[in-house]
This record gives sequence, C-alpha cells and structure tokens, in this order.
Amino acid sequence: MAWNSTTEASVSRLGKGSGSDNRALFLKQFSGEVLTAFQESNIAMPLHRVRTISSGKSAQFPSIGTTTAAYHSAGQTIYGGSVPASEITVTVDDLLVSSAFVPRIDEAMNHYEVRSTYSKEMGNALANAADRNIFSTIYSAAVGAGNGDQQAQWANGDFANLSNGSTGAKGKIDITTVAAEGTAGTTAQNIVDGIINGLMTFDKHDVTGEKYCVLNPEMYYLLLGADSTAINRDQGGNGSVATGQVPTVGGVKIYMSNHLPIGAQSTPTPSGANEANRAGAYADRDADLKGLLFTKDAAATVKLLDLGVESDYQIERQGTLMVAKYAMGHNVLRNKSAIALVA
Repeated sequence: MAWNSTTEASVSRLGKGSGSDNRALFLKQFSGEVLTAFQESNIAMPLHRVRTISSGKSAQFPSIGTTTAAYHSAGQTIYGGSVPASEITVTVDDLLVSSAFVPRIDEAMNHYEVRSTYSKEMGNALANAADRNIFSTIYSAAVGAGNGDQQAQWANGDFANLSNGSTGAKGKIDITTVAAEGTAGTTAQNIVDGIINGLMTFDKHDVTGEKYCVLNPEMYYLLLGADSTAINRDQGGNGSVATGQVPTVGGVKIYMSNHLPIGAQSTPTPSGANEANRAGAYADRDADLKGLLFTKDAAATVKLLDLGVESDYQIERQGTLMVAKYAMGHNVLRNKSAIALVA
C-alpha cells in the first residue's frame, strides 16, 4: 500500500501534548530529570556563599575589617575610628556544558530507561564538575596566599604541632599527628581528633559560623569502624552502621565526596579563549588530602546562568541534540574559614 501522510493522525506519539509538537512532553520530563540528578549529586553548593547575577561578568563581595575600643576621658572629643574595608571579586567562567545527541529521536525517547540514563548522566556530569571546582577553591582558601580579605590569612605558626612538627604548615592539620605528611595507618580516632583540633583552631581565631566537614570515602567509612567513637553511643556518638551515616562529630556535619582536590580532575580547568587569567583557578591539589573542614565563608560562587536544558531537532543530522549547561565561577572568600585535613 502506498504511503499516506494522512495516517499520521492515528499514530500515538508518546511525546505529543495538546499542541502539534511531537516532542513537547519529552523535553519537560528530560529537563526535570537533569535538575533532579544535579541536586542529588551536588553537595557543595549549599555549603558556601552563592550569589546570582542577571548580567555582567563578576560580582563583588565586601570584606569589612574590625575596629577597636578605648576608654574615654572626660572632656575629650570623640572623633571616631576607621574601619578597614575591601572587596573580593568572583568572576564567572565560560559556559560549562554536558551534551548528548540522540538519533531517531522517537525510538530513543520511547524507551524510558535510555532517556533517563542520558539525563541522569548529564546532570551528574555538571554536578561533579561544580563539586570539584568548589572543593578545590575551599582547599585554596585553607592553604592559599589570601584574596584581599580584611581577616588575616593563616600562618604556619597557627598550626604548630598540628602539622609539620613545631613549625606548622598553614591551613593544614595532620590527622596522624606526626611531623611529616603521607604517613599511613590512619584510624577513626585520628579523624575525630583532627576534626576536634580543627574546631579548636577555629575558636582560637574567632572563626564563627556553622562548620562542615567533607571527607573522602576512605576516611568517611573509617568512622563507621568498630573502633570509632563517632558511632559509639556509650561515648556520645550518633552515627549508625545500619544506615551508613556519620551525622556529626563535635557538632560538625559530616559529608562524603569523591571530588576533593587530591589528584588531577577529569573536568578541564577553564581554558577557553576568554579564560587566560582563569586557567589555574581550580588547579590546587594535595595527594595527602583526606578532608576539608570549613564554614560557608570559605568560598563564594557567582551564577550568571543557572542550570538549564535545551533540546533541538536537527534535520541535517536526523536526530536531537540535548544540552545541559550552566555559567558560574568560584573564588576564595575568607582564608581563615577553611582547614585541610591531611595524613
């Protein structure tokens, strides 16, 4: 029988809504799954400062210093003191994208498992890149040279006998409490002691705000071991082997991530035509890094384009190009709001 274009009306198109677009429903579901995958995979975004801008290439975060107090003598004129201030600039990187091309779009979209996998992987790819860049920035806050903040940066002496022997290594706590980094044999108690020492260091330097700790998988699951006070309820632990969770240690929320800046990351650092001054933005690495202890003030993110999804059917390629994307940048905000746990 000859092909008859009028038979199209009797075909059930799974992506067709009330209009004429045969792919209208697919795009909405696909977009939702990308957003869900991103939110489930990304843990760093709610743990630091985030600002959204509608235009421009950067945002400024003001840094206000401290002032002093003095006793007043009767009859003296009070002129008022000065409060130092500066600003920290966070620049937006080039567009970061994750894409997939699906030929024979109807056949591909008719199979939920395939489309769901594509959307999940795209969301995961962007979430993982965001986590890697944010955690690299937080590590830079701990050990870096400062970023114009009015609060003084860490000094080696602040970590005397906590890392590198009596000399100390700024921004680092060796959780094995030895003179040199890279020593094997870390125990769960070492991790707990390292977090407690970090909290002590924060308090000695008046670092306020809610604290967070992100550990690599090896360290996180050590806290679930038999010798761990983090789960020993007789000693006040509130973790659970049954659920595989270590909620808090010393009042600090514990998270696990495989995206700490330990080795070279799979996502390239900014290297586009407009990124000459950003090529090393997220390049800091430490092979001995086991975790990060920090507050929200350690790093900041500026979003120009939040996570979005586009889909376009390309006649010349007989398929649909799906793109998930965002445009954001990260920078150190306050050095003394982060400490690296090494071993």
